[in-house]
Amino acid sequence: MNRALEILSPGPLTLIEDLGRPGLAHLGVGTSGAADRTAYLLGNRLLGNPAGHASLEVTYGGLHVRARGALTVCVTGATARITVAGRPADPGTPLRVPDGADLALGMPSHGLRSYLAVRGGIAVAPVLGSRSTDTLAEIGPRPLAAGDVLPIGPPPVELPHIDHAPARPWPQDALEVLPGPRRDWFADPNALQTTSWVVASASDRRGVRLTGAALARVPSRRHTELASEGMVRGAIQVPPNGQPVILLADHPVTGGYPVLGVLTADSADRAAQLVPGSPIRLTWSSGRHSA
Repeated sequence: MNRALEILSPGPLTLIEDLGRPGLAHLGVGTSGAADRTAYLLGNRLLGNPAGHASLEVTYGGLHVRARGALTVCVTGATARITVAGRPADPGTPLRVPDGADLALGMPSHGLRSYLAVRGGIAVAPVLGSRSTDTLAEIGPRPLAAGDVLPIGPPPVELPHIDHAPARPWPQDALEVLPGPRRDWFADPNALQTTSWVVASASDRRGVRLTGAALARVPSRRHTELASEGMVRGAIQVPPNGQPVILLADHPVTGGYPVLGVLTADSADRAAQLVPGSPIRLTWSSGRHSA
């Protein structure tokens, strides 16, 4: 019997994601991939999958799936109620889902995006070397819908010698920022750190939009246009309205707004878990590793 995962309900948004399409920016194709790489990689590691195996990225919970053939899965990322065959199950641990049994995820109590990894990986056809859905470029598999049946690849030979990972601590109320290339455009770059920000409802996989006291430009730059520059995940662009936008996995490859700072790699992952309406602080980091 060919193993597969049947989607009974995708919830608000469920996508197939892996590590994306690095190295194609010169073609206008962004990296995309899992928005929270830490959570995505952990699920595969706990199942013994190679790092690039595709998983399901579930936004706001609500996923309901059925195993076709016995499957071993793992749920990481946002904290949500998990049931297997109607019984509660734990996150961050390999879970056996018998043939014909259902797995369901509730709405997260902490965080935004959960990851469902399957031993063997989601084996849909790759596009440009990746199985990831890029919501900006509309490349890769479409968002999942009820009735979709996803093939599962062959399982790895061995499971790792670990059967549980501790949950990530919540809340995540501060993100670390490295200095960006256009700090000199702003009258008070430190206002990024001293301002109380709130996550806007318009946030998505392209970027987290923040609202708060507007960041002012220096007088000589108030009416200046910036030529388009290459963008990276975690970059904090500031449009003319002074409200920062943190670029996430599906960000455009170039942008014309000045970049005040860039999140560290860990903070870029944590930014993907920010829930609209929640407060967030941005703090200057002494680290050297950007996203």
